[in-house]
Amino acid sequence: MRDYSGSRFESAKRGAGALLSGALSALAVVIAMLAVMWVVEGVDYFLNGALDREFGIIGWEPDGLIGILFAPFLHGGFGHLMANSLPLLILGFLAGLRDLRKFLWASVLIILIGGLGTWLTSPGVYTVGASGLVFGYFGFILARGLFDRRLLDIVIAIGVGFAYWGILAGLLPNQQGISWQGHLFGLIGGVVAGWVLRRRREIPAY
Repeated sequence: MRDYSGSRFESAKRGAGALLSGALSALAVVIAMLAVMWVVEGVDYFLNGALDREFGIIGWEPDGLIGILFAPFLHGGFGHLMANSLPLLILGFLAGLRDLRKFLWASVLIILIGGLGTWLTSPGVYTVGASGLVFGYFGFILARGLFDRRLLDIVIAIGVGFAYWGILAGLLPNQQGISWQGHLFGLIGGVVAGWVLRRRREIPAY
């Protein structure tokens, strides 16, 4: 008779250690992103919003395409940034909790899809802000729970769905000064990222 209790304990210990390490890494990356946003907003404050005008998304304008990369790190004032900071911290942390590499790729996809969709559907409009990332991480977390079907991902997805379902009101085109396009395409980018980065299941050979 063999005793597997020791190996199971060691396996569980390694799994817990990997999860803790991933959690700390995800938290560090999201805090670094927020730190960059706050520093940039401080600089932009002293430049009277010049960075927003120069590097924001401007729909249908070729020069505004550069904003696809930079707009998520720009905000229309500290109030705008504060409104995005806490949900970005929480959702970004949960999105990166289990796999930091996939989180980084998901962030790239959300920024590109969200930014391009905003540019295509907002003619002549300046758009800045990290809310597209917030909606993207929300969509990514839900999609990951659906596509990967790991217990931890499902639990996180259900919790996030219940806690943040109210943000879906931001998809409605009835709020002045709020880019519902950025929210919508950020969400789409998150779902696409969840699909592209899903866990691949091996097909058994017969």
